[in-house]
Amino acid sequence: MIEKLGIPTVSIIASGFLKQAEVIAKGLGVPLAIGVYPGAPMVDSIEEVRRKVEEILAPAMLKGLTGDAPAAHAVDTEPAAGQVVLSGTFNEVQEYFHRQLWTDGLPVVPPTREAVDAFLRFTERSPEEVIRAIPVEGRAASILSIAVTGVMAGCRPEYMPLLIAVIEAMCDPAFRVEDCGATPGWEPLVIVNGPIIKELDFNYGQGVMRVGRQANTSIGRFVRLYLRNICGFRIPPGAGDKASIGQSFLVALAEDEDSAREIGWPTFAQDRGFEAEENVVTVQSVVCITPPTYSAGDHAVQHVQQWAEVMGQTFTYWSHLGFWTGLWNPLIIAGPSIAKVIANEWSKDEVRRYLYENMKVSAERATHYARMTSTPTFDFEKIVEDGRLPPDYAASSDPQRLLHMIIKPEMVEILVAGDPGRNQSRGYMSNHIQGPPTSRRIALPRNWAQLLKNER
Repeated sequence: MIEKLGIPTVSIIASGFLKQAEVIAKGLGVPLAIGVYPGAPMVDSIEEVRRKVEEILAPAMLKGLTGDAPAAHAVDTEPAAGQVVLSGTFNEVQEYFHRQLWTDGLPVVPPTREAVDAFLRFTERSPEEVIRAIPVEGRAASILSIAVTGVMAGCRPEYMPLLIAVIEAMCDPAFRVEDCGATPGWEPLVIVNGPIIKELDFNYGQGVMRVGRQANTSIGRFVRLYLRNICGFRIPPGAGDKASIGQSFLVALAEDEDSAREIGWPTFAQDRGFEAEENVVTVQSVVCITPPTYSAGDHAVQHVQQWAEVMGQTFTYWSHLGFWTGLWNPLIIAGPSIAKVIANEWSKDEVRRYLYENMKVSAERATHYARMTSTPTFDFEKIVEDGRLPPDYAASSDPQRLLHMIIKPEMVEILVAGDPGRNQSRGYMSNHIQGPPTSRRIALPRNWAQLLKNER
């Protein structure tokens, strides 16, 4: 950061983001001069924007660049790693954690030393090992912090190797964990592949994505608690999380690998370059979900056409951000009965090609939605010139020209799961470069089988 070099800067912040700016400044350990724009410029008239800039923002920017350096924020003292913070009853623990903003509003499992040690037995890595100093508050994403959060979320000790892999994926700079508190309110989704699905009793059939199975539910809750307590993404009375209207946490998703193999499709993890028997987690963002998508017929096109229509309608509005960044990865959860019909005729790549060719949006609509959101300078020619989109997106100036909603066919992800006795699928839209699919192998301890046997 240029501020650390002693070069004066001013951060321009809309007033609604001031608490988040304070959290970030504390996490970076650098005081920031701030020029405040009151309110939201997207809903102000041109005249009002000009007035606020001239009368309020510009003077604050000038002062920040020429006046005294801003004072550093006071840093709150936090408990040391492994420190006992309270001894008391279950209810006293809940109340204390609630006051400290360490809960998600639900009761937590008290992370006693004994409970945390049970988790640490399922990894050969040191509790003090730090994967990364993680945004936005700059805390250490340590093995110990993963174990403590796993206990609090209601996970079982044997989930520990998977929890470590989840945090490793989220700590990858490509995942952009610092954007988990962005205004769209997107949620990370954990996807599980490999023999560990059955070893840890994940649900991948009827009721998948519903709260109710310990592995799926507690691991989804773990992610949200980790984002809250370690990263610092808290809603009021905390700060850091600026989701305007958020989602609830997503339970972990496991693939029905038996069905995928039976119909001859590669698993989701194999599509991502892993071997069939490897245990893998993938974490990706979800910013919106389609309605339950029912389809009927004994030919592939009847089902995939339905996907294109329903998912196309749902994803049209948000596709401009994929265009702006050059990346988004729609995820389709295909019900096993539907996947079987499709696989009788088409490979996954043929499905991807059909969706690419048939999901389209007009240039005028995409531009309108972009400008309504927060990108008034959205322009296809400039995006193509910058290399973020292929040349055909600017091949014409006709505002009614139809553009491929999916930038490249290979960006479409397909996973088999759900009720084998029904004809339902769903689509999940990622939030462009925020939370792209990021995978990690799950490293099991050498005595995994014996540990698992002892635990049960």
